[in-house]
Amino acid sequence: METIPVLPPPATESPTPWNWARKNLFSTWYNSILTVVCLIITFQAIRGIIVWATTKAQWHVLEANLPLFFAGRFPRDSYWRLWIVTGIIALLGGLTWGNIQRQERLWNPPLLIILGAAVVGAVISPIDLTSRLYLLGIIIAAAASYVIGRQINSKIMDWMPAIWALSFPIILWLIKGGLGLTEVSTNDWGGLVLTLFLAVISIVLSFPLGVLLALGRQSSLPVVRLLSTLYIEIIRGLPLIGILFLGQVMLQLFLPPEYPKLDRVIRAIAGLTLFSAAYLAENVRGGLQAVPRGQIEAARSIGLNTPLLTILIVLPQALRIVIPAIGGQFIGLFMDTSLLSLFGMLELIGISRAVLANPSYIGRYAEVYIFVGIIYWIFCYSMSLASRKIERTLGVGQR
Repeated sequence: METIPVLPPPATESPTPWNWARKNLFSTWYNSILTVVCLIITFQAIRGIIVWATTKAQWHVLEANLPLFFAGRFPRDSYWRLWIVTGIIALLGGLTWGNIQRQERLWNPPLLIILGAAVVGAVISPIDLTSRLYLLGIIIAAAASYVIGRQINSKIMDWMPAIWALSFPIILWLIKGGLGLTEVSTNDWGGLVLTLFLAVISIVLSFPLGVLLALGRQSSLPVVRLLSTLYIEIIRGLPLIGILFLGQVMLQLFLPPEYPKLDRVIRAIAGLTLFSAAYLAENVRGGLQAVPRGQIEAARSIGLNTPLLTILIVLPQALRIVIPAIGGQFIGLFMDTSLLSLFGMLELIGISRAVLANPSYIGRYAEVYIFVGIIYWIFCYSMSLASRKIERTLGVGQR
């Protein structure tokens, strides 16, 4: 009987950068041409941006108006209140994120890069010394709370949602004033403070409303199902700008003259919340329909009634399925706050338009909007990272 010779394993190339480039970028003659052309275009674009940013751009427009971009017309002598608010958010955010990252390395490279960039940015930022010290203190507090959050027992961390909820009245009191603090009118709120306030409150309010609408649309009660369906379809058939126009301009025309005028920030939050809830309801409804029928039947077989079945079995699975869609909805809502600049509200885009209206800064559109775009990107990308982390933690798409 003839023996089959044992062949050696196929030769493999060492994973060097040149081997990777030859395999992925220069595998054929036309891929090589495309690679060279793209490299030339990319080099020229980067070179042009660097030349413009270092020789032609007038960045003093940002340095001179930095307080406006972040706090609007908030009184300068009350800036310490905003720093305390930032510190509260940094502490709670560090604790929450540290607990989420418990199973991973303490200081992974991306986190170290972000921390280092934050420290360098705080040191070289064109702000006064007091503000730099505040900023460095907040960064240190966030890092320390991140480490503490990794050590805290998960049962204690179950109280974090309640702690976040309790922190909201304190944050609102610090920003708004009253009860011993000088009251600051919402007309003086602006910049990043107003953008974050509008986005966070609208997100917090639209989520439970959207869930209720989704459950209502699938209700066995005809009246509840009809009203939920009508609301969702009517709101989804209207542009957001139209809803904001009704809230900011037309609402007061329909109210009796003796009725007190609603604050414009409240009207803006109402418009964003009502619009976002309709879209969120459809996302959640998709998750409800994706829950296997066997889960419902199994829950009924052990005697769970409809409310317990919905709260304990159906809703957690549905929300887990639609985490990516909900994350995208919240990112979209954050960016939609920019539409309020059309109604004279001085959020980030409104402040930018006000700065550019100054004769001293006419034509500085690129510098201002690049800066504002970076701010939007930082917050939107952070929300995207948090969403993906939650997905991985809950095993979305894996089990």
